[in-house]
Amino acid sequence: MRYLHTMVRVKNLDEALNFYGKIFGLTEIRRYENEKGRFTLVFLAAPGDIDRARGELSPCLELTYNWDTEDYTGGRNFGHLAYEVDDIYGFCQHLMENGVTINRPPRDGHMAFVRSPDGISIEILQKGENRPPQEPWASMANTGVW
Repeated sequence: MRYLHTMVRVKNLDEALNFYGKIFGLTEIRRYENEKGRFTLVFLAAPGDIDRARGELSPCLELTYNWDTEDYTGGRNFGHLAYEVDDIYGFCQHLMENGVTINRPPRDGHMAFVRSPDGISIEILQKGENRPPQEPWASMANTGVW
């Protein structure tokens, strides 16, 4: 058995690709459009997984865009995606500079959470050892403001 991908349904494909691609840094590996089924699948990979994803088609994030309007609530959601980054503070700063709200800041130098435009929770983890507390993140723990 091997892991292939996680599928996330999106309401606006352009908005989702801007978030996951341009802002979050994932690369589109392949795309499949099905006119009969009225959907588009876009497979994305993290920078450290691009070669493997191109060769093995995994590990990937699959964005599923159904051409007809549909709201995804209730049992059609799931927990979260998780990505490891080299510099959690720098990555979170980059996300903030691009209009992304940091729902749980990396005040401990280890973990943060953000949400995609479709409300998908994304966990961001520091690669290796935790980073020492750093401003402005450390003081956010005391104020409750982020």
